[in-house]
This record gives sequence, structure tokens and C-alpha cells, in this order.
Amino acid sequence: MRPSTAILLGLAVVIQYPLWLGKGGWLKVWESDRQLRQQREVNRQLELRNVGLEAETRNLKSGLEAVEERSRFELGMVKSDEVFFQLPQRKQATVTEVPSAAPAPIKEN
Repeated sequence: MRPSTAILLGLAVVIQYPLWLGKGGWLKVWESDRQLRQQREVNRQLELRNVGLEAETRNLKSGLEAVEERSRFELGMVKSDEVFFQLPQRKQATVTEVPSAAPAPIKEN
């Protein structure tokens, strides 16, 4: 290899180093892009949650039906002229194997 070729190759490597590994290199750009995509997904989920909360707030401010519904389901409130019946739910019986109380007989030869 000629010395001029080696010098040019060395200069090419020195010039490429900041492009790939430097402060504003491609590796940093790719990492920043990945973080940006993650943050946009988080923001999208939070925006959906905020839209739902905004709709619920608007509903609670505008009418008494939403307030009544929440008080019935969350606090168990009833109107003064109503009778409340609560029926317990039956638990499903699970089949379990119960070991026998008597030990197994021992065979003698």
C-alpha cells in the first residue's frame, strides 16, 4: 500500500468519525428518533384519556342524570321513595379431590 493511499484512508476515517459517533452523529439521531416515537405514543394515549375525562366532566356539569348514575353505582345511593334489593351472587362450587381418611392397606407377601 502506498503511503498516500494510507494517508487518504486515515483522513476518510477521521472525517467519518464525527458523522457516525460524534455529538450530532447518526447514532444520536436514531436514538432521538426512537425516543420521539415513544413520547408521541405516550402523548396519544394521554390525549385519548383527556378526551374521555373532558366528556365526563362536561356530562357531569350539564345534567343531573350523570350525577345520579355515579351516586347510584359508586356510592350505592337510592332515592327516598325507592326500595333497594341486593341479591347475593352464588359462588360456583369447585370440585376438589379429598384424600380418604383411612390409609391404604399394606400387602404382605
